[in-house]
Amino acid sequence: MKFVGAHVSAAGGVENAPGNAAAIGARAFALFTRNQKQWKAPPLGEASVTAFKAACRECGFAPKHILPHDSYLINLGSPEPAMLAKSREAFTDEMRRCGQLGLKALNFHPGSHKGLLSDEACLDLVAASIDRACDAVPGVTAVVEATAGQGGSVGWRFEHLAYLIQKVGDRRRIGVCLDTAHMFGAGYDLRTRAAFDRTFREFDKVVGFWHLKGMHLNDSKAPLGSRVDRHNSLGKGELGWEPFKRLMRDARFDDIPLILETVDPEIWADEIRMLYDFVR
Repeated sequence: MKFVGAHVSAAGGVENAPGNAAAIGARAFALFTRNQKQWKAPPLGEASVTAFKAACRECGFAPKHILPHDSYLINLGSPEPAMLAKSREAFTDEMRRCGQLGLKALNFHPGSHKGLLSDEACLDLVAASIDRACDAVPGVTAVVEATAGQGGSVGWRFEHLAYLIQKVGDRRRIGVCLDTAHMFGAGYDLRTRAAFDRTFREFDKVVGFWHLKGMHLNDSKAPLGSRVDRHNSLGKGELGWEPFKRLMRDARFDDIPLILETVDPEIWADEIRMLYDFVR
């Protein structure tokens, strides 16, 4: 069974996110558990935590179908010691917030070397950052998101994801999130049946489907292999509808959160409905 949703607003408190997701017909959702544009955030209040859990139960959202995202400010592979320390502190705080909310995973971008380190050296820093957070916060899985490779970002090759998994101390505490727009920007084609099958066959060989904990469903404004991260509404970009039809009919993507981050929230309900229509 497929669980499709979107990255919904948590304005006014995290407890508002489940209702916002239910209102667009979602069966899964993503959210920020704190202001993603600031380094410091007030702690979650007990009332908000209790209300969030109650809203999830009322709206029918299981923890495994909720994939919170960390702040875009965080760079767990930063070559700058001060930035690395600040990022590690913020990431650990976000992992702790997930634990408070009863959530089992935190989605994050691996980071960027800013052209000052090799990919491997940057990934080593990311792995060490994950280990620190996992040591501090039990029970929450770090879910690394594949990137488009823009701006010195690591994680745009399947080999990067596999390297990171191998470097983390407890491999049970790391998963992978694939973003269709990022994959396409990184050079992984999905547009035809042959390309779709070839790309996911390579993912399974290099990384393994058992590590896949979620996906972001986005069309792309940028062309194949551009190394540019620019999302578009489904069917309106370079990918078109065909990859999403195949994905919705493929059992390998069952029972994980499939999250829209497309550019027009006003049509998320329509996009979700169309995706479910492909299954029917």
